[in-house]
Amino acid sequence: MTHSSLLRSDETLFRDPEVFELTYLPEHLHHRDAQVRELAFLIRPALRGASVGSAVLRGPPGTGKTTTVRHLFAAVTEETKRIVPVYVNCRHDHTALAVYRSIFVQVCGSPAPSAGRYLDDIKEGIATRLHDENAALVVCLDDADELIAAGTYNTLLYQLLRLYEKWDVRKAGVFAVTSDLARNLYAEADPSVRSVFHPLEVTFWPYTKAEIHEILADRVRQGLYPRVISKILLDRIATIAAGEQDVRVGIDLLRAAVQRAEKDGRRRVGPEDVVAAARAITRPSLRTRAADLSAGERALLSRIAERSREGRDMASGAVFEAAREYLPVGKTTYHEHLNVLATAGIVDLVPGVGRGRAIRLRYDPEDVFAVCNARTKPAKTRTEHGIS
Repeated sequence: MTHSSLLRSDETLFRDPEVFELTYLPEHLHHRDAQVRELAFLIRPALRGASVGSAVLRGPPGTGKTTTVRHLFAAVTEETKRIVPVYVNCRHDHTALAVYRSIFVQVCGSPAPSAGRYLDDIKEGIATRLHDENAALVVCLDDADELIAAGTYNTLLYQLLRLYEKWDVRKAGVFAVTSDLARNLYAEADPSVRSVFHPLEVTFWPYTKAEIHEILADRVRQGLYPRVISKILLDRIATIAAGEQDVRVGIDLLRAAVQRAEKDGRRRVGPEDVVAAARAITRPSLRTRAADLSAGERALLSRIAERSREGRDMASGAVFEAAREYLPVGKTTYHEHLNVLATAGIVDLVPGVGRGRAIRLRYDPEDVFAVCNARTKPAKTRTEHGIS
């Protein structure tokens, strides 16, 4: 390595490190045009003096829900004063008082009052400013599930959506956000809330690998100096993030890999940086995905990891024949277990020759092997179908 290839102590690979923070608002919002149009449709009537509509934003973590809302709200704030968009992180603020204080600061531009009847004074202050500005309020309750857990969901929705009944303001809109696909935020509302809460469902599907690659490439252009990371390594990071179905994994990986190269004084990210960063970031995800596997599924996964580690034939048929030497498993049970591993997001079943499939691990074989052989009690109690 030549002296010129080493990074001086006062040099950095980051043009703008903030670009790799999860709170960073990108200049351009990729691949969420449809969702922006749906939410903008709900806000637009307020420009004509009408009320704002409500929505439930649903999608797995890392699919752009929060970024989309913040991007839209920033555009609305810049273009008009007739709509006041407010973003509330319900993981941080989940009591009624905390939510209203957050709304007050964003509507009024100053801290909430600390005297008097307090909550009523805060509500009145919000309503007064909205009335004076003839503005419509739209509140995003991000991670609204936290309000349900805190027992404040129905109270807050009811009060926010009925502010107009007590004060001379327009009916507010609420964007409730959830990453729990099994939870119906409309059904969680009680009848008195549902009488005024008629949300449009806006779905955020996981990004494809190509979409994640474009998002990450944009971050690289904005946040790193030229030639810090190669196209091949960026593609590898995009593949890992797509496997996790979470673009944030890709952003974290990028930052961690670059930090590792910078710490070693190198001007370019190497494959070893990506591998090390990926293991640190994806291990917790692997443990979560493997937690619900039955004993038989863990045993099969352990054999798959062993073969992958040794570089042996990963065709489904070859793995089955090898597994039969160690595990009393029939072909039907084998394919059932294999499908569970694929559904859990631990392996990919890649089309092979003819009707055959190849098994590809999404995680490092050593990590998979370690998780399978950890002394943890399986969460499932399913019948093992011949696997002992």
